[in-house]
Amino acid sequence: MIAEAWGHRRYPASFVSKLTDALGEANETQSWLDDALDCGYITSAQHGDHDSAWQSIGGMMNNTIGKADDFCRNAS
Repeated sequence: MIAEAWGHRRYPASFVSKLTDALGEANETQSWLDDALDCGYITSAQHGDHDSAWQSIGGMMNNTIGKADDFCRNAS
């Protein structure tokens, strides 16, 4: 979805919409990580590693959404 958002950067609203969809998918992944931990499929250490990566990626997506105009202004 991030690649699709990049392709839509000519249209800021569409760019943000696609990134918002990608962030929603990332949130779903976070939920599955929590479920995997609760069910004993992964260890706390594994959950922590994946959660850290998820937090970093989610933060980058949020920052990109917040600065969408910077990404969209020169799209041609």
